[in-house]
Amino acid sequence: MKLTFLLIGVLLTGALGVLVWLSRHPAEARGDTLTVYCGAGLKPPLEAAAADFQRECGCAVQLQFGGSGSLLSQLRVAKRGDLFIAADDATLANARKLGVIGEVLPLARQYPVIAVRGGNPLRIQSIADLLRADVRVALANPEATSIGRATQTILGTRWQALADHAKVMKPTVTEIASDLSLATVDAAIVWNTTLAQFPGLEAVELAEFTAHVETASVAVLASCTQATNALRFARYLAAPEKGGALFQKLGFTAAGGDRWAKRPSIVVYSGGVNRLAIEPLLHQFATREGVDITTVFNGCGILCAAMQTLNDPNSPQFPDIYYACDVSFLPPVAQHFPEAVILTETDIGIVVPIGNPRGVHALADLAQPGLRLGLCNAEQSTLGYLTNGMLRASGLTAALRNNVAVEVPTADFLINQMRAGGLDAAVVYRVNASPQAAHLDYLPIAHPGAMARQPFSIRAHSPNSRLAARLLDFLKVHRGNFEAAGFVWRGDEAAVPSNQIELPGWLREDGSAPD
Repeated sequence: MKLTFLLIGVLLTGALGVLVWLSRHPAEARGDTLTVYCGAGLKPPLEAAAADFQRECGCAVQLQFGGSGSLLSQLRVAKRGDLFIAADDATLANARKLGVIGEVLPLARQYPVIAVRGGNPLRIQSIADLLRADVRVALANPEATSIGRATQTILGTRWQALADHAKVMKPTVTEIASDLSLATVDAAIVWNTTLAQFPGLEAVELAEFTAHVETASVAVLASCTQATNALRFARYLAAPEKGGALFQKLGFTAAGGDRWAKRPSIVVYSGGVNRLAIEPLLHQFATREGVDITTVFNGCGILCAAMQTLNDPNSPQFPDIYYACDVSFLPPVAQHFPEAVILTETDIGIVVPIGNPRGVHALADLAQPGLRLGLCNAEQSTLGYLTNGMLRASGLTAALRNNVAVEVPTADFLINQMRAGGLDAAVVYRVNASPQAAHLDYLPIAHPGAMARQPFSIRAHSPNSRLAARLLDFLKVHRGNFEAAGFVWRGDEAAVPSNQIELPGWLREDGSAPD
């Protein structure tokens, strides 16, 4: 009961504090300054990073400190602010469930320790020692703080005995560390990183505590009205040579981030079939993050050849992201793109003029005399490669050869020529044909190879790999755009290693993959 009343008081006091602060700082509330809510134990590196960021980027940062749990409760009431920095993963997981955060960038890692005064005068070495009658213990409230939650999780059924024995239970980790520093208690459970802020204290490390590593992360709030500045500061905090160096200096283990650039640039290579779905999303992402994205849309054979010609993954022209039309064009560049998430799939079919005047119903019908056929080039494009495999497996390659009027790198060229009346039939993806349903009929092909799966891959050692991963997350959030374009969504599946992709026998002529 005592703990319940204490918690209610903490939350009400904290929520009132946020509302009072907003009323006294109208400029910050309007969005002229970034408002950041931060776990109290992260105060030293955050204050230093905020000051550096303001000098370098000209954007002011207003920091509000408290227990991570208390801050989350306050944010649910206030529904204001730009960034939330929590000291543990569980608090951010709760924030995501509550719908109050968006993008998350990991900053630093830490673990609990038993803090004692220098020399450990009471010879405290275990949890059992904390329960001794001569040991005064300070704990952090598990409802209000990350360290309290972590301690409660680790101790399990032992937690209640320690909580009952504790002399004080407070709403921030810095308060219990301060009590220990002032000798009003003999021990406290804090983060290992907290000790750097309190000279004269030392840590007693327990195996069960050091194994419980938590990640402090920064998250963009759903209430954020200046996402570009917020994400720029988040990237600054995570950058190894900026915020990461400050965290490291103060005893944290930096989680790693992209190297710092006020306006980063990434290069995206994409197969042409993906263009309709991702082009507007790339623009939205670039605007929100405040970054530049160079896009190259082409047949995947051409894209792979371009990468092989560059032959230097450190070149600024080398793609950070490769979004292929099908997994069959990942093996040739697997050394640069070691794994992929299959975002979508689309089937392959035949388009003919409305009414199907030539009576085309299957691949074999494309061999009828005088039919003007459009295909994609087998060396330049995924669609051409897959089509060539189906024709070869069906024994139709020679029969159709005389009817091929054009071979192009991407299917959009074929659609244009169909609309212009220059072709009688063409082999395309369903997503190419869907927007032309009023003008062209689409006929599915009955063959196991008439399906393409589109893998999204991030280059190994890309200097902007975290940014690229956020782009992937952004695309997943907008799966509706892909479905509206006619794709079947598969983006919730686990990533697949590129070097384990095996081509089916019908797709191989000599047992080799495309190169």
